[in-house]
Amino acid sequence: MKLRDKVCVVTGGASGIGKALAARFTAEGARAVVAADLRMPEGAGIACDVSSETQVKDLVEAVIAKHGRIDLFCSNAGIIERAGLDAPLEAWRRTMDVNFMAHLYAARAVIPHMLAQGGGYLVNTASAAGLLMQVDSATYTVSKHAAVAFAEWLAVNYHARGIRVSCLCPQGVRTPMLLGPKGDRKSFLLEGSVSVEQVADCVVRAVETETFLILPHPEVAEYERRKAADRDRWLAGMRKLKTRVDADPKLRGDD
Repeated sequence: MKLRDKVCVVTGGASGIGKALAARFTAEGARAVVAADLRMPEGAGIACDVSSETQVKDLVEAVIAKHGRIDLFCSNAGIIERAGLDAPLEAWRRTMDVNFMAHLYAARAVIPHMLAQGGGYLVNTASAAGLLMQVDSATYTVSKHAAVAFAEWLAVNYHARGIRVSCLCPQGVRTPMLLGPKGDRKSFLLEGSVSVEQVADCVVRAVETETFLILPHPEVAEYERRKAADRDRWLAGMRKLKTRVDADPKLRGDD
């Protein structure tokens, strides 16, 4: 898909990757780019809580009503909490709702319109943690694995009907999620991190070539291959990383 003259929607569009995607799609000549977020500056887009199926449906219907179609829907909003077995169920539900269920809500809302117009494209943001692991967060790891699995299912079941799907799986990206509200948070993911503009470049290339897995960090593909080839060895490596992260507050990303 070429983005010129297309109608694009980006959730999580007020900051970070989502804001960069919206700017890049505009630069590519999209006819309309609609950014949506929980809190959007007035006039900058549409306020939408992606954990609410009703609000996601309303977002889709509003864009269709104004622009007549949606060619590309980027389900990008996400959250992270450092949480393990002691996390309250509310934290599990909140993370699953934003990081996984939002993709389901988007697909249920927009795919019928895309089928009626003859095709469309979904880009679902997951994470390298969806292929590998976030050692200090069970909620994030599980929700992102679910996001990858659902994107794969969509890619299999709707390809023949004109729907294309990509799944964005970055590692460290220099966004408020990684850097913290003041921009000075330390994390083991800072080394090798990429800018939001680099991620946007990768997304545009993937959409143009209809590539399913978008890896701004190409090394993640090798990590996944190692995981599949010898899972016990990979798990041992993750345990070593967990020990390092637990021992050093800077690596944990503590504020």
